[in-house]
Amino acid sequence: MSGLKQELGLAQGVGLLSTSLLGTGVFAVPALAALVAGGDSLWAWPVLIILVFPVAIVFAILGRHFPSAGGVAHFVDMAFGPRLARVTGWLFLSVIPVGLPAALHIATGFGQALFGWHDSQLLLAELGTLAIVWWLGSRGASSSANLQTLVAVLIVALIAAIWWFGDIRLGEIPFPPVTQIAPDHLFSALSVMFWCFVGLEAFAHLASEFKNPERDFPRALMIGLLLAGTVYWACTVVVLHFNAYNSELAAAASLPTIVVQLFGVQALWVACVIGYLACFASLNIYIQSFARLVWTQAQNKPQSPLSRLSKKQLPVNALNAVLGCCVISTLAIFWLDINLDALIVYANGIFIVIYLLCMLAGCRLLKGRYKALAVTGALLCVVLLAMVGWKCLYAVVMLAVFWLFLPKSSGA
Repeated sequence: MSGLKQELGLAQGVGLLSTSLLGTGVFAVPALAALVAGGDSLWAWPVLIILVFPVAIVFAILGRHFPSAGGVAHFVDMAFGPRLARVTGWLFLSVIPVGLPAALHIATGFGQALFGWHDSQLLLAELGTLAIVWWLGSRGASSSANLQTLVAVLIVALIAAIWWFGDIRLGEIPFPPVTQIAPDHLFSALSVMFWCFVGLEAFAHLASEFKNPERDFPRALMIGLLLAGTVYWACTVVVLHFNAYNSELAAAASLPTIVVQLFGVQALWVACVIGYLACFASLNIYIQSFARLVWTQAQNKPQSPLSRLSKKQLPVNALNAVLGCCVISTLAIFWLDINLDALIVYANGIFIVIYLLCMLAGCRLLKGRYKALAVTGALLCVVLLAMVGWKCLYAVVMLAVFWLFLPKSSGA
């Protein structure tokens, strides 16, 4: 038994996962996909969902049978033993200094667009965002889930409003004939769009906090995946319909530009607020997941403050530690003026390696058709690593460092 409070229902799980997947990508990726593939990107989304399904099903089945706050590290532990599990956990935690500051900067960028914030003002906004994450985390998973379900509703409502007032009809969407799809365009779009479905590994850490994890966790994962994919496709239709993509327009500005075009400049704040909330939702689920992973890693040392739960059965001490690391990383990046684009690339490599480890665990733990899906998912992850190329070097180096230098005993 995890010890964490079981309070999540199906709708809350769908809200958590869908907003985690939409996150920082919903405003930018449709425009990026349209830029590299044009109308072919309308076919790229359903193709991507089909490709991601084996990975998602493996996550769902593992989470249903082995629910744990340890997430992928727990699956790896059951398949390959505690040493590789500790390495997996620390690999996931190594995202904190490179990925979270970049996500924070993207989120507060909507404040820059709305209020003209710069430098120290953006830094204060980032620290304020972390404070809100702490407040939600100290109240329980259901508080985060309720907020993120609201965010999902707002995102869907915004896209639906654009479709309605933009007079977009499903029957008039110009799908390119399948025979005319350029494979190189499709491949380029898929490589950009895959990052929209990074988030499954974070969601896995919340499996043990569902009221009925065996029933609701896999359902929430699959429904959330389909909902996020549908929203991304609908956004791509909007971007193509209004021709709101070009090399001179920032990708994240595409939807706000359309909102201003349809509803006037006074509606810009609506797009910016929803954009910030979408980014915040993704950031929040990752930090809460990191806290749960730290808590599970600390179980080997019961005397550690990180292994203790609060009166509300929440890993507040672990959350404080994770947020402390976030604050230090954010301040260091601000003072050293580090390029955030490079940080995002480094984080992506880590996510692929973690997905690969989860699929390999599925190959060991699952049987029959689910094992075949795990093999398929593992092959997909290998292809993605090849696509990333040298940019996955950070992930490979961190994996090797943790394997070589983490203590081999279970008390690590």
